[in-house]
Amino acid sequence: QVQLVESGGGLVQPGGSLRLSCAASGFSVNNYAMVWYRQTPGKERELVAFISSAGFSTNYAESVKGRFTISRDSAKNTVYLQMNSLKLEDTGVYYCNTPRWPKTWGQGTQVTVSS
Repeated sequence: QVQLVESGGGLVQPGGSLRLSCAASGFSVNNYAMVWYRQTPGKERELVAFISSAGFSTNYAESVKGRFTISRDSAKNTVYLQMNSLKLEDTGVYYCNTPRWPKTWGQGTQVTVSS
């Protein structure tokens, strides 16, 4: 059974950092593209970061380029999102997903950036 469990969110001041984790089970994160999304109230779910299945091709939303980094650890079967220089507008619930099983979502992890 394919499952995704996000963690690592919390309350952080503007300019701070957080690292989110997405622990996968039922498949290997090394074999599939992985994506981080975020959802804020009143807005559609937004793609934040993408990492390809082969090699280490990555892509980011313009709003987070240069601040966020997506990576994977195949030994831990986990995908990470390192978030630096956080801004108020980064607040939201963050989810990971894989295009291979697009309907499989975890519970998400709440990130709140506030002074």
